[in-house]
Order: sequence, then structure tokens, then C-alpha cells
Amino acid sequence: MNVENVLLEVARASILNEFNNSFKIDKQELQKEFSILQEKRACFVTITLNGKLRGCVGSLVAHRNLLDDVIQNAYNSAFSDLRFARLSYEEFKQINIEISVLTPAVKLEYKDTDDLKEKIKPFEHGIILECENKKATFLPQVWEQLPNFDDFFTQLSKKAGFSDSCLSLNPTIYTYTAIKIK
Repeated sequence: MNVENVLLEVARASILNEFNNSFKIDKQELQKEFSILQEKRACFVTITLNGKLRGCVGSLVAHRNLLDDVIQNAYNSAFSDLRFARLSYEEFKQINIEISVLTPAVKLEYKDTDDLKEKIKPFEHGIILECENKKATFLPQVWEQLPNFDDFFTQLSKKAGFSDSCLSLNPTIYTYTAIKIK
């Protein structure tokens, strides 16, 4: 079994444990077999049901090992994403899980919106936007739904709490990439 399959099984087990707490994850054995699981890494766990978002929670900054980050974010995606009701067992049986393991975010220096457009790589970069004490992120795969630069940044700005795009305010922008596992 490869590490990608292990991570998906661990995410599923983390959620299943809420419904059947006899299911256990042998963290020591897994970390012994796959050393990457011991590394401090940040990830997001996205749950979809019938092709629609059903939960997405993650870490932008690595603050625990990858195994624990997947376990916690999978659980929180299913039961603590405030946009959705807690996942039911009936839904659990039908969900798809995707894990995005993030690279560390890097601050992007830019002069203006045109310069930013030149430096952003759609479909590759995840974006963290910070402006006026507000912050939001979109994973790289969000480009699939919002491939237009202006639409992408307008929706990201709205996610951060602005009524429209905040690019005219020269927000701080960080980029990262993600390894998608599904």
C-alpha cells in the first residue's frame, strides 16, 4: 500500500470513528512504515457528496505531523465546517475525500494588479490573501471552478469578508502549491 492510500484510509477512519469508535488508527506503526507521516506538514481535507462540496477544513501552516493533521482535518471537515450540518452516517457511506498536502506559503512581492497577474500561476498556485486584518485562502483546485483571474480574486476577497475584489488595496498575497490525493 502506498502513502496516498494510507492517508485516504486514515482520513476515512478518522470520520468513521465518530460513528463506530471501535475503529482505531495505529499511528506508531504507520509512522514507522511511512516516514513522511512524521514530518511537520499542513494539509486540507475536502469532502464532496454527489460532486458538491460537503466540508473543507485544513491548516495553512505546518504545526503538527502530517498524520495528525490529516486525522484532525478530516474529522473537522466532516463535523466542524460551519457552512454545513454535521455529516450523517448515511452521507458518510457516499462521500469522496480529497487531501491536499501543502508546500509552505511564500510571500509574493508585486507592484500592482498587472504585475500580480503576471506572477500568479492559475491551476498551480493556491492563494492566501491578507488585507485589513482579514484573511482567506483558495486551494489550487479552486481555479477549476474560477479560471478567470478577476473572478478568482473577487470570490477570494468575498471569502475574506470584502463586498468585492480588494486588489485595489494592495493586499498581502502568499502562494503555495498542493499535492492532491484522491
